[in-house]
Amino acid sequence: MQKKVFFTNSGAESVECAIKIARKFYFSKGQLNRNRIISFEGSFHGRTMGTISAAGSRKLLEGFGPSLPGFDLVKRFSIDSVEKKISKKTCAILVEPILGEGGIITLPCAFLKGLKNLCKKYNLLLIFDEVQSGIGRSGHFLAHEYCEVSPDIVALAKGLGNGFPIGACLATKLVADCMVPGTHGSTYGGNPLGCAVALETTKHIMKPKFLSSIRKKGDFFKEKLSSLIDLFPEQILEVRGRGLMLGLKCVSKNVEIIDMCRKEKLLLVPGASNTLRILPPLTISYKEIEEGFDRLKQALLKMR
Repeated sequence: MQKKVFFTNSGAESVECAIKIARKFYFSKGQLNRNRIISFEGSFHGRTMGTISAAGSRKLLEGFGPSLPGFDLVKRFSIDSVEKKISKKTCAILVEPILGEGGIITLPCAFLKGLKNLCKKYNLLLIFDEVQSGIGRSGHFLAHEYCEVSPDIVALAKGLGNGFPIGACLATKLVADCMVPGTHGSTYGGNPLGCAVALETTKHIMKPKFLSSIRKKGDFFKEKLSSLIDLFPEQILEVRGRGLMLGLKCVSKNVEIIDMCRKEKLLLVPGASNTLRILPPLTISYKEIEEGFDRLKQALLKMR
């Protein structure tokens, strides 16, 4: 269980902190060459040089010179593929339990548990990037709780401040003890206003009834979205996600659907693999879900 927290200002900073902790942990143990991190193609971890290198996307890296070394990218979400990438220099595995910009891909619990088993087998650290999936978005405070898998390090931000800029990097005491004073820092990280906002946000979201309401509303919304597959088979292929982190795999170009939705006063964002990301406020009502669904349906009708 994570016992130590380093406060940051954004998700990218939180992931950067996680990368530094993983490498410093093994350095502090005298294993100076254990500094490579396994990550996954299609992921998104932020827009710093370190985080775009971890994602490895050509789109993210284009124009910014060579990527930073130290990352081994895996193309497929399979345990065999990950195990083949592990070497004596590997220190950690970095993954999003639910890929956000990657197309709202919910990784199976069996896969996340398999990663945990690999980390135990090869003495690696497991890092979860929950910047988008955390803070109640999936219907659990952190998405990985659904699978009952405990990582060594977790990166958070976005919903943590309810709109105010704050992030956090959580780590177990064993792992975090390597980060002695002077090892890492942030000018505004942990500022009183940001922490006060995050504290109030967390108190509200962690109420059991609030989290259960997200799960119920997510199931309700997902069921309605699933009806679009039968109504618009020429436009919608699949409904993805958990809680209020939902997505639609499209046949038509997602940007065209987004443009039509904007005309219906409905704001959506694109994701990889031609998906629409649907990320409503966690306080959305059932009436607002129905209204949003009706506007989406109207947009799809106008595209026929």
